[in-house]
Amino acid sequence: MNRFVSFIEGISAHWISRLGVTLTTSSFIVFVFLEVLSLLGIFTNAYLGLITYIVFPTLFVIGLLLIPIGWWVMVRRSGKTSSELLSEKFSKDEVEGKTFCSRLFRIIGILTIANILFLTAASVRTLHFMDQPHFCGTACHKVMNPEWVTYQQSPHARVKCVECHVGEGLDALIDSKINGAYQIISLTFNLYETPIPTPVTNLRPARETCEKCHWPQKFLGNRLKTYVHYDFDETSTPRYNTLNMKIGTGEESHAKGSHWHVAERNRVNYLAADEKRFVMEWAEVRQEDGTLKRYSNQIVINQPQESSQSIRTMDCVDCHNRATHIYELPDLAIDDQISKGLMNRTLPYTKKESLGALIKSYSNKETGIQLIAVGLENFYRDNYPKAFQSSLSLDSVVTVLRDVYHRNIHPGMNIAWGSYPNHIGHRKGPGCFRCHNPYMVDDEGNAISDDCTLCHSLLAFESDDPFRYMSPIDTTDIDHCMQRYLLKEFLREY
Repeated sequence: MNRFVSFIEGISAHWISRLGVTLTTSSFIVFVFLEVLSLLGIFTNAYLGLITYIVFPTLFVIGLLLIPIGWWVMVRRSGKTSSELLSEKFSKDEVEGKTFCSRLFRIIGILTIANILFLTAASVRTLHFMDQPHFCGTACHKVMNPEWVTYQQSPHARVKCVECHVGEGLDALIDSKINGAYQIISLTFNLYETPIPTPVTNLRPARETCEKCHWPQKFLGNRLKTYVHYDFDETSTPRYNTLNMKIGTGEESHAKGSHWHVAERNRVNYLAADEKRFVMEWAEVRQEDGTLKRYSNQIVINQPQESSQSIRTMDCVDCHNRATHIYELPDLAIDDQISKGLMNRTLPYTKKESLGALIKSYSNKETGIQLIAVGLENFYRDNYPKAFQSSLSLDSVVTVLRDVYHRNIHPGMNIAWGSYPNHIGHRKGPGCFRCHNPYMVDDEGNAISDDCTLCHSLLAFESDDPFRYMSPIDTTDIDHCMQRYLLKEFLREY
């Protein structure tokens, strides 16, 4: 112990070196203390994590650098050699012997190895900490809070952010850290756009991320899906849209369904006429003989200059562009909550009044969350006193609407209803019809088909029966011809 104290006193001969020893020792002790608290689960705060894994290791390194700097300053000012100063500050026993075998240099060697091990362990823990979703979502609270809120409600809530946004391998890690450094600068100097522009151009390729779990060769077949819409009448009457989704597979030998687009054999390239990829200038698909057939948009006037950077090969995110950070539209969100039984449809005009409360313009988010309740309470108190007295039903509706509003509206980032359209399907946006429309034609004038039955069979459309077109055909019904066609088309799938 005395030898160690003597060593510390010796290397701390100059005030700069003494400061370095103090920084190194104190930052090491505090780091270990906070790391123990983290491992015990006592704290998980992202900002405290930043201090633990960024600030203290940095101070540790600065302290190590200050120690030789102090000695260098002392050598310059004293006019003595390093050997002479070592002889003055350390005992003869400590500095005698061969250069690398003296007791002093053995201690320095051991401490150097210990420092390297500590910094390596700290670096590993830092990378592990920065790979956690909690860090990604909360460290840059204002900017990332909307993404964090939607992520926690998404189907991919158990998939770490880095598995999609970083990918695997050293190259991916380095790219992400370089990009992260720019993001820190953007945050510090308020250089970021609001809302965050999409599509994000530096995402990892879908074949490196999405296809780790959702590989194209997996046959998914057909899926029966019923969407329920609710009218704006007093009883919020349900209307059913039932689809037999032709998801299919991307397997080379028999690609079919919507996943036909991602089969390598059917390689689809396109050039968007706008940054949002809402309008296509052209799309081309590989034919059986290996040639490419191009379909050009006949109504695009201002064509951007074509470049290899603008041309994309279609992959998962061209349709599944909101696979995780899903922002809902107000009417569809209400339909979904009623369908799940989370909102009481027995309240008069549940759908209509709920939608009115959600889409109303509020001065800020906190005010909106409060006034949603005020507006509904006033309506039912004035028009339906009995329903108002049934506070349990009204309270449940208010709670659900506040939750919907909270996760979709973020004024701090200029995120409002419709800021981030979803391209899956075409319920409230162009979606599939960006390419599948009569204006995308080949050299012979043939358009890409926009037949509904390409991707799904239609079993009900805005009907009071979820299987309306499966029922016996009534020839007196004005839609009986369409029903017969849709029924036959569906049965051909089986």
